[in-house]
Amino acid sequence: MRAELLIRRRVAFGERDFAELVVWRVPTPVPPTDHGFKYRLVYVVDGIRVIGFDNERGKGDHRHDEGRETPYRFRDVDRLLDDFVEAVETWRKSHGKD
Repeated sequence: MRAELLIRRRVAFGERDFAELVVWRVPTPVPPTDHGFKYRLVYVVDGIRVIGFDNERGKGDHRHDEGRETPYRFRDVDRLLDDFVEAVETWRKSHGKD
């Protein structure tokens, strides 16, 4: 099985902020994860990543919140998308973007 692109989407919120979502189904897990997905979800404001979720090789599932990196518990793709959208909405509200 080859990697299969499931989601590739860029959403502009304004002239200075956007979200980019990319999710692949992969034939073998990305170490040290044990699930079959490779992903990167990012919200960028003024060229700076303020929210991000990804599973980089060697680091596993984790998230970025304004420069702070913490582990993320991946359950499934739907939950990942929900968690990302919630994090972006929370950030936007707390920064007067909504």
